[in-house]
Amino acid sequence: MSTTQDQFERSSSAAAGAVKKLIPYGGYFTNNVPGHDPELTEVGPGTPAGEYLRRFWHPVCMTLELTDTPRFLKIMGEELVCFRDGSGAIGLLHAHCVHRGASLEYGKIEQHGISCCYHGMVFDVDGACLRVPFPEGEEEEGERYRCSIRQGAYKALERHGLVFAYMGPPDEEPPFPDWEGNFTVAEGDELVPYSNFQHANWLQVQDNSADNYHTMALHAKRQVTGEHYQGTTFDEVGAASMEVPPDMQFVPIHGGRGLACSGARRSDDDHMYIRVQHQVLPNFSLHAYTSEDGHAKKLFGRFHMIRWTVPVDDVNSKMIGWRVMGPGIDTRGIGDKSMVGYETIDFLEGQVAMRRPERFGQYKLEDLPPIPADHRARANYKECQYAPGDYEAIISQRPIAVHALENPTKFDAGLYVFRKLLRDAIRGTNPAAGPQQFAQWLRDSGGTPNSYCSGNVFELPVGRTREEEVTLRRYLAKQVVLILTESDTIKGQARTDFVKQKLEALQQDVLARRMA
Repeated sequence: MSTTQDQFERSSSAAAGAVKKLIPYGGYFTNNVPGHDPELTEVGPGTPAGEYLRRFWHPVCMTLELTDTPRFLKIMGEELVCFRDGSGAIGLLHAHCVHRGASLEYGKIEQHGISCCYHGMVFDVDGACLRVPFPEGEEEEGERYRCSIRQGAYKALERHGLVFAYMGPPDEEPPFPDWEGNFTVAEGDELVPYSNFQHANWLQVQDNSADNYHTMALHAKRQVTGEHYQGTTFDEVGAASMEVPPDMQFVPIHGGRGLACSGARRSDDDHMYIRVQHQVLPNFSLHAYTSEDGHAKKLFGRFHMIRWTVPVDDVNSKMIGWRVMGPGIDTRGIGDKSMVGYETIDFLEGQVAMRRPERFGQYKLEDLPPIPADHRARANYKECQYAPGDYEAIISQRPIAVHALENPTKFDAGLYVFRKLLRDAIRGTNPAAGPQQFAQWLRDSGGTPNSYCSGNVFELPVGRTREEEVTLRRYLAKQVVLILTESDTIKGQARTDFVKQKLEALQQDVLARRMA
């Protein structure tokens, strides 16, 4: 068969398949589920995504999870234990003792390090063996053995109630990225840690962060069967602007290391709301104020939610990060600090596997119920069907979403752009996002890069025609990103002043043009 004929037959077969997809009651023609995308979704040691992810810092648990017994964790398919020893040092070690494989989750936390329950060997937080209990008279042999073994260990540090770890080669350790100095920009604001388990592959959880369009349906009253409220929909906090389908613009930034997702919404006939989300490779995102009603002018509002999507294994992950709370960002006083923590969040209870019939204030970790292994086995499964949230939408895409079955629209572009940036970074065809280049960029920024994340409400009347309104939305969404790019070499208050001045000038320029 000739190459031309072969190509013709393959294209004809594809065309016939596309037609069959449109046949009424044609499920038979679409019942074959292809495999997932292993290059982006699989995270174990030696996998393409797993090796890339290991070159970055990730939160692995909350500080409150470190008690008087070791905390068993699974991160990127590796079984680990995390603990704080008597000296205050944090250890993150391979769970299985290098001697005979007993799990250190049953070990005793010592003044320095941890001892294995099986034979009492003690390991320091860097993996060094501190003591081997050989019999009296055999100390020399015990010392030789002690020096011949080392427990697998990763460097860990603590920030604002979260424990972070670097799980890559020690000689490639990057600077810890303190975005904008300390992750919060307004005086009086506080970083409140939380961790939410997700029964799904890490990438579809991260995709949800880049999908800024879904709020108009998933979080709206009209999507709730019989209007059975889950208790914290956007309707109830008054942020109806989030239910307006946004006009989205997606712009790769920082040399392909991240993505600015700029969405323009008309909050009322006199105000235009431009919300810019910032996605950062490989699994980090910064989110502007989630309760913005858009009815009052606001320029350069900043971080309200900061989170990482951390793989547990190929079919489970964590959303772990901070809610920024306080008068600097939560200008409407909607946040509830008592609801933010381990397996709980103060908005959209559908974000988590365990919805709460009551609000938890001060609680002990051991008092919380276990995370359900099967989302359909939850006691409140029916309630979840009435009013699904992000958690339900994400996990219902299958344990690992099958990209080959997707049929995207233009408003899905953000997650596809981000996937491409990630794939190219893994392959080395997005060179600025390679681990070494990324680390050097962080060093050049002093470890405190600027974020594009911002919420902006402009005082602008609705367009006189549909065409004018569409043009205005798209122009503003793009111009805000350009202003943020122009400000990227400036730090701190000087940058804030610069951006606000430019945004004010942008509003005045648009008003003048419309009056001309």
